[in-house]
Amino acid sequence: MDKLASLWSLVRKHKYLITLVMFVVIVGFLDENSMVRRLGYTREESRLHEEIDKYRKEYEENTERLNELSVDSGAIERIAREKYLMKKPNEDIYVFEGDIEE
Repeated sequence: MDKLASLWSLVRKHKYLITLVMFVVIVGFLDENSMVRRLGYTREESRLHEEIDKYRKEYEENTERLNELSVDSGAIERIAREKYLMKKPNEDIYVFEGDIEE
């Protein structure tokens, strides 16, 4: 019984500190909207914004190529040669390792 009484006096003496620690643990880790989850959501949001920027840039490049193809008739041949390594029947093509895109 002495241990229980000493524990109760410890709780009464430090009740505000215990309450504060419990609040921080619940809000920081256990809650549905905890700080840990919020940090994860913030990282995910920044990654998605980077991905959006990447796809927007890719879209703009592809739109520019499409406009180029519709205006210039020689552009189709140039793109076929560069990207798809197509050639005329009497030509030889030399491809260097540094020129190949993955």
